[in-house]
Amino acid sequence: MAASDTKSVLFVCLGNICRSPIAEAVFRKMASDAGVADKWVIDSGATSDWNTGSLPDARGLACLRKHGIETSHRARQVTREDFTSFDYILCMDESNLSDLKRKAKSVKNTKATVELLGKFDPQKQLIINDPYYGSDQDFEKVYEQCVRCCKAFLEVNS
Repeated sequence: MAASDTKSVLFVCLGNICRSPIAEAVFRKMASDAGVADKWVIDSGATSDWNTGSLPDARGLACLRKHGIETSHRARQVTREDFTSFDYILCMDESNLSDLKRKAKSVKNTKATVELLGKFDPQKQLIINDPYYGSDQDFEKVYEQCVRCCKAFLEVNS
């Protein structure tokens, strides 16, 4: 990490090709638009290793482009080091949360606060459902949830 005033956030979902790269791209744009991108380390990852190295789902990329957001993210799996280097690890559903908490127990000196991104949703939609087997409309819903949650998260951390 850079200077001590730098904050860091890792967005996590099952495969790191749908929800978490959308959240990462949305938050990166919000931080940039707010002029605070240099104060954040922003990334995303997966609880599984299924898609390591893959680009985000084409439907997610199309959704982001529709909203004027680009990303060059490549999927990666969450590492043990992530628990000691990130301030926040924000995930999408209860399964992600359970996997992350189990993994965190095996890491000494964990500093990351691990919680659901949906905790920040002003509309109180706690779970951000996986759109992988859904439609473009499902990706749009994920995008809208990520916008609400990331906006609230950034406000709390500004």
